[in-house]
Amino acid sequence: MNVKRGSTTFLKVIIILAGIAVLALCIRLPEIAVRDARVHPDTAYFLIPFLICAYGFCIAFSIALYQGYKLLTYIEKNNAFSELSLKSLKVIKKCVFTVIFLILLGIVSLMVLAKTTGDDAAGPISLSLMSILAASIIAAIVEVLQKPLKNIVELN
Repeated sequence: MNVKRGSTTFLKVIIILAGIAVLALCIRLPEIAVRDARVHPDTAYFLIPFLICAYGFCIAFSIALYQGYKLLTYIEKNNAFSELSLKSLKVIKKCVFTVIFLILLGIVSLMVLAKTTGDDAAGPISLSLMSILAASIIAAIVEVLQKPLKNIVELN
């Protein structure tokens, strides 16, 4: 097994483990939301927007993971500089922007919830902002990879 194949296999295993974690979150999410609604019945109306944002996040993240897996497969097959790789990068970038939008939507709903309950939402909002920063870094990396790849594909 050469080094390139070993590193792509390692990254594929990491992607699969992240996908399993997202699947576990999707399975447990309704239970967590219902338990929170029972504890705080006065804010139970935030359950539906929360679940919509959470499942939208999980779907977009899962699509990005799948496209990353496909990209690693193209790299293993020495097909990294192809139109298929470029399409995968475009889909990953769209998913990252969707994730950022859904996190921003979650921040807005947290702020509204904090205003209605009088709670302090600084902790979850700061974690959300750090998630946006991480997603923005990923979008920038994808953009940097996409530009030379687009030039190479156009030359061929």
